[in-house]
Parts: sequence; structure tokens; C-alpha cells
Amino acid sequence: MFMSISTTGSAETPATDLGFLLHKHPGKVQRFTTSHGEAHVFYPEAGDEVCTAALLLDIDPIALVRKGRGNGKGRGGSPDFALSQYVNDRPYAASSLLAVALRTVFRSAMKGDCQLRPELPGRVRPLRIELPAVPANGAGEGGGPAMVARLFEPLGWRVEAAAIPLDEDFPEWGESRYVRVALASEAVRLADALQQLYVLLPVLDGAKHYWVAPDEVDKLLAAGEGWLAAHPERALIARRYLSRCWSLTRAAMERLELARLAEADDREVEEIDNAVDDRPYEDPGAIDGAGSTETAGSTETASSTETAGTSAPRPPSLAEQRRTAILAALRDSGAARVADLGCGQGELIGELMKDARFTEILGVDVSARALQAANRRLRLARLPERQAARVRLAQGALTYTDARLKGYDAAVLCEVIEHLDLPRLPALEYAVFGAARPRAVVVTTPNVEYNVRWESLPAGRARHADHRFEWSRAEFEAWAGKVAASYGYTVELRPVGPEDPEVGPPTQLALFRTGTTTTETDPTATPEGGENR
Repeated sequence: MFMSISTTGSAETPATDLGFLLHKHPGKVQRFTTSHGEAHVFYPEAGDEVCTAALLLDIDPIALVRKGRGNGKGRGGSPDFALSQYVNDRPYAASSLLAVALRTVFRSAMKGDCQLRPELPGRVRPLRIELPAVPANGAGEGGGPAMVARLFEPLGWRVEAAAIPLDEDFPEWGESRYVRVALASEAVRLADALQQLYVLLPVLDGAKHYWVAPDEVDKLLAAGEGWLAAHPERALIARRYLSRCWSLTRAAMERLELARLAEADDREVEEIDNAVDDRPYEDPGAIDGAGSTETAGSTETASSTETAGTSAPRPPSLAEQRRTAILAALRDSGAARVADLGCGQGELIGELMKDARFTEILGVDVSARALQAANRRLRLARLPERQAARVRLAQGALTYTDARLKGYDAAVLCEVIEHLDLPRLPALEYAVFGAARPRAVVVTTPNVEYNVRWESLPAGRARHADHRFEWSRAEFEAWAGKVAASYGYTVELRPVGPEDPEVGPPTQLALFRTGTTTTETDPTATPEGGENR
């Protein structure tokens, strides 16, 4: 098994800098022991203008059999007959064996470490990588040179890939499943190139020489950091790298999608995957509304508890009153297909499922943890097929247009908008009201004026640590009117919860509708502290 890495240079930036990057001296031949044989690193040429490092992996077929691969056992592909455990392509074709050898031999280079020349790893330089024989199995997903191009070209490589004939003397026999590959680029760092090969060689082969365990998801995401989340074939890569193990592939895709959304918003993953707190979701004081977690001990939660020493029934919490108000607004709109945007752990979806008039329900949230909690809460896996078919959960960011949101009768944003930075709010407005454009949109948000009625809430503090703003009634009315006018909706404002004569209700609701002429607000009015709608 053979691979070469070449670069070019000049007297000022000699090509032999490759030796510093790889931590392998160009004047030496070095040998390394791997679990399945020996790896040799040497330099066929080493000069200022051209330098080539070669990795030769000498696989021990007997060691391979003894370690359990090639005997027909294990996940990710097996020989078709007993003889193939001794006669197979593993010693010759670039596969997961070569990928593991890369990590063993070039570990520091893959990390981008170079103590002697710390400035080198961050630079890009011309690279050419050649692999004489790479298995490119299709298995119904395409294969051969086309698959090589699909995997490497989006990463900035120019790909030369040619199928190797079964026998050059008998061309009528056709082509083998092996491809001769050469990759060239002036825009890829060496560390990134090695990480990409570590992931994509097993993907091309479609098999691994070892059992695929759950920690392979972490290996995939670590090696794919910075490039895999945005790769157009990330689903194919995850599926084949994880040997088509469905549960591991799903876990990897959820984490990749979260990484992609975080990068698009220029935020850390932990910042947007915060929709679930550490308390059990069964705790009625832990979750407020369909998509947000309120601070422990707030009056929203405290008001829902029974009075000590009495047997009076527990009054409905504000979260329950909010869901009741949303359901009433949806029924008034005549909606049957509803999208709960920012669905959190699925409380509102559970209520929608109880009403047969809602025939299709989509729950969308940016947090993979929240969606997992919703799946558990709703017991979707245990529902009858017909009932489960009504509900679908999907991961997505509401500040980006999403074709999956189109065609619904109504969309709900329950305690969602206040979790966005104000500069991002117009992007959500367009994605929901402009691009998805349901016939009705229900929006709820806290009324900041009511906060003075929460005895347990310190003055000036928001109801939740992640709230980026909380609006007064005038501010919410102004925003709702502006959105309605911009996107061709009418809007009706409704109180949610007990309405205080001085500060209003604890929650405010806006029902946006298209094709409706009735509204409770004067569309030409300018509310105090607001702007003209």
C-alpha cells in the first residue's frame, strides 16, 4: 500500500520544508510499527524546488486475520468465501488500514503542530497526493472516479481519477473497482489534507478493518472539524465512514447540522444547543412553554403550584394558559397543517396531537438535544403508525429560509423571538413571513411590564438568562404591525394569562393572518414608545 505527498518551492521557501511539516527528515528512511504491519517513510526526491515524501505500508496478512478482519466477521463488509481471509486486497489497496497508519505516522502533522517552525502549518503550499490503488465501491451510491470527485472536489482539490482495468491485456473484461487517484491543490493546508484522507479513504472503500463503535462518531467529527459540516456529501460520508450503522449515522448528522448552524451564525455550538436544561423534562417547573426554559423559582413556575396545606386543584400555569391560547388561535385560523417553530421539548406538539383537526404537525428546533427530548416525551416510536405519521421533527435554524416550512396552514413561534439578537430578527421575519408564508402565524412573547409582578424576579432581570430582549406592549404592537404591513398580513393582538389593569397580561400573543380584514388594532396608529406601522 503506497501513498506519496509532493510539494514545490524555491530557494526562499524550499520544498524540503515538507520535512518539518511531516516531522520526518528527508535524509532518512524511517520505520514505524502499526497493529497490522510496518510503515516506512522515505523521500524519493528532496530539493528546494521539488520534495516528495512517500508512505509505504507493508501489511501482514496473517496479523490481519488474527485480529479478526478478513474472517467474515464484523461490521462494514466481509469476504464472500473463506479463502478471501488470506487472499484479498487489504495489503495493496488504500483503505482504513492506510488511514490508521496516517494517524500513527503523521500524528503531529495532522494536528498542525511544528515546534521547530511554528509558522509553517498555517500556510498553504502546493500539494500533490498520489494513491496508485483506491477501492471506490458504489454499493448503490455511485462509485469509481465519480465518487472520488464528489468527495474531494468540494474541498478545493483538482481530482485526477482513472479506473484501473481488470487486465490491461484483456480490455473487454472491463474495469475493476479500483481507481488511480491524484489530488492537487494550492489552497489546502497539509494538516487539513491528512485529516481529509483519514476520513475519506474508508468512505471510498465502504468498509473498515475494525469494529465500528460509538466513539467513531467523535473521531469523525474531530477529523472533519472545519470542513465536514459544510460538505455537500456529508450524509454520504457519515453513513459510509460509520459502516452504515443507522444509530451512529443519525447521531453524527445531528451534531454536524448543529455545527453547521453554529458556524453560519458565528456562534459556539453550546450557545445554540441550550434549549434543554439539566432538570428532568417531566419536572413541571423546568420547562416553560413550547420552546424556552424559564428560570427556576420565577413566578411563572411558582404560580402553578398548589397552596400548602390545601387540597384545592392546581390552577393552570402560565405555560399551560399560553398553550391554550395558541390552540384557540390556531382553531380560529382553521389550520390543519401546523409547524411549531422552536418546538423545544414538544409540549405544544403534545397538545396539538390530542386534537384530530391538526392532521400534520412539524416541530423544528436548532437544538438536537431538545429534539431528542421531544421524541422521548411524545413517545413517537411507540405510537400507532397512523398517529406517528402526523408528526415530524426536524433540526433547523429559523433565521434561514427552509423549503421544509412551505405549504403549512399555520406556524407558531411560542416564546422564540426573544431568544434572538435583535439584528437577527429581520432574518427570521423573512424566513417565516416572507419565504415560508403560512396562512396564519401565531407569535407569543413575554410582556416586560408584567415582570414587576413577579416577586421572585429581581428588578431589571429578564425572565430567562437567554432572553436577548423583552418587549413592552407598545413595542410588541409596533413590531407586529410593521411585520404585518411588510408581508401582507393583518394582525390581532390577544392577552395571555391574568390581565393586570396597570401592567397588562404576563404574555402577549399576536395572530397574523392573510386574506383577513378584521383586526383589533388601528393599522395607522403609532403606539407610545413604538414606531409607525
